[in-house]
Amino acid sequence: MKNTFGSSVSVTVFGESHGTAIGAILDGIAPGIPIDEEFIAYQMKLRQSVGALSTARREADSVKIVSGLFNGRTTGTPMTFIIDNQDTRSKDYGELAYKARPGHADFSAQIKYHGFQDYRGGGHFSGRITAGIVAAGAVAIGALRGKGIKIGTHILSCGGVFDRTFNDLNADIDMLNCMEFAVLDGTKAEEMQAAITAAKQDGDSVGGRLETVVTGVPAGVGEPWFDALESILAHALFSIPAVKGVEFGAGFAAADMLGSQCNDCFHNENNNVTAPTNNNGGIIGGITTGMPILFRTAVKPTPSIFKEQNTIDLKSFDNTTLQIKGRHDPAIVHRARVVADSVTALVLCDQLAMRFGTDWLKAD
Repeated sequence: MKNTFGSSVSVTVFGESHGTAIGAILDGIAPGIPIDEEFIAYQMKLRQSVGALSTARREADSVKIVSGLFNGRTTGTPMTFIIDNQDTRSKDYGELAYKARPGHADFSAQIKYHGFQDYRGGGHFSGRITAGIVAAGAVAIGALRGKGIKIGTHILSCGGVFDRTFNDLNADIDMLNCMEFAVLDGTKAEEMQAAITAAKQDGDSVGGRLETVVTGVPAGVGEPWFDALESILAHALFSIPAVKGVEFGAGFAAADMLGSQCNDCFHNENNNVTAPTNNNGGIIGGITTGMPILFRTAVKPTPSIFKEQNTIDLKSFDNTTLQIKGRHDPAIVHRARVVADSVTALVLCDQLAMRFGTDWLKAD
């Protein structure tokens, strides 16, 4: 199914940006996992628009769990998360109904759905749909934490400003998961925010890179070839709107290394196999090595900008111009960070259940 991801533990997304509600269905999650609704609300807050760095659209993003939860724990049946849309201004899109916004899915959706798609706010293609993923992902993150697995993502770069990379992994993860604007070097946050503000004042937008690390995943998770763990993670990460690149470990830099530089040499100490380097990002042959999983995602600039642009009329296919109005983000990389965490958690829950069985994720 085109809106469902996962084999043993799956997530299905539904809704449109300006529809009545959006949400997700999480199926296959083990029974007995404790659910912290305050943590779900916290994760939702990390995705919300805040201040001048984000869209002026303000949604409460209160999550209603209408199935799969009883007495504070998962029942093992599908969990349904519903999030109402409240702060919509569909009139902002009236003039754009038949003009393809550059960088958006307007043209490709028009061709695929023959004009029947909901174009308001990007409809089903909107980044707003990720709210359901974050709600379901919060459950997955909680389940993984119960098994000693931690996930953390920081803004590696934004608007040409670069953060430091990971150092003390578990300490860095704990710090990041308490931050709304997630950077490891606190001095870089102000510089990144200034770059976002400058682009906004010029009617433009900026992109950035996210860097994610996962600790505690045992060796042996994943499959060779077409279901390699990198393949599954990349599949899910590319489903996040605006993600245009994913690299693991040294990534593209490995192409410029010698084999003697790139190889991660193994070392056994007290039956604990590690490697001093992690150029393969904790995955070799599609299967985890027990080293931290490390990858980076490239997030393009927000396509909704306020400069006049060339485009086509979707009815006549004549050339025309447009100038977008309304409420839009000058950058989304800082909001996408929690989506990357959520997608990663959902993939890992699925893959761990495939390896060890569904009940492996349940509370001990």
